[in-house]
Amino acid sequence: MTEVWMRGPIDHIPALLQPVAHALLQAKEEVNEMMVDFPEHLLWERPANVASPGFHLQHLRGVLDRLFTYSKEKALDEAQLKSLGEEGQPTRTLRELLQEFNDQVDQSVRDLSGVLPELLTNIRYLGRQRIPTTLIGLLFHGAEHTMRHTGQLYVTVKILKTK
Repeated sequence: MTEVWMRGPIDHIPALLQPVAHALLQAKEEVNEMMVDFPEHLLWERPANVASPGFHLQHLRGVLDRLFTYSKEKALDEAQLKSLGEEGQPTRTLRELLQEFNDQVDQSVRDLSGVLPELLTNIRYLGRQRIPTTLIGLLFHGAEHTMRHTGQLYVTVKILKTK
């Protein structure tokens, strides 16, 4: 299958944010494909003490949610803080984790459509420590971080499927 970025621009996404949308949608396709027929009983296994597939799925969704919240100049709410505290804990089934990740990617891409390009270099703050960054920095890191964990998930899933 052709990679998402090779399929052309995504409607309603500003040109400068096309790479962010492409990376998020590519990760969504790859994650869903790799998790087809993944045994539920291996979801929280940690081969060689690396992060479990369940953790990666929670973290992929959670980081996108948090970064896009900061991009809107908002603080995390109680539900987001609770979700952050649950990362790594077996709180959901594989199906639920995949649905939550898919929904978050879809919401993130919708959010990109509302970003005004002239604001991309505006200062935004990350986390409770209010680390200064830019709007494009938060959005780009969301995409980069998602792809990094997609790769880590892929390796872990491959190892576990050979057990």
